[in-house]
Amino acid sequence: MSEVFLLSEGQMERIEPFFPLAHGIPRVDDRRVLSGIVYVIRNGLQWKDAPKAYGPHKTLY
Repeated sequence: MSEVFLLSEGQMERIEPFFPLAHGIPRVDDRRVLSGIVYVIRNGLQWKDAPKAYGPHKTLY
């Protein structure tokens, strides 16, 4: 893997109002997880083939 795709700060600011509120359990890094989802879809990969930099594949799907 040459480079990890991450959403920009501006993109995150635009979609943050649509995130559910955390109740009790702290949320994972939303930017990392959403970037991983976009990466998998954009590259036509299976969830299990997502780079480890995005976290566990079960978190992505």
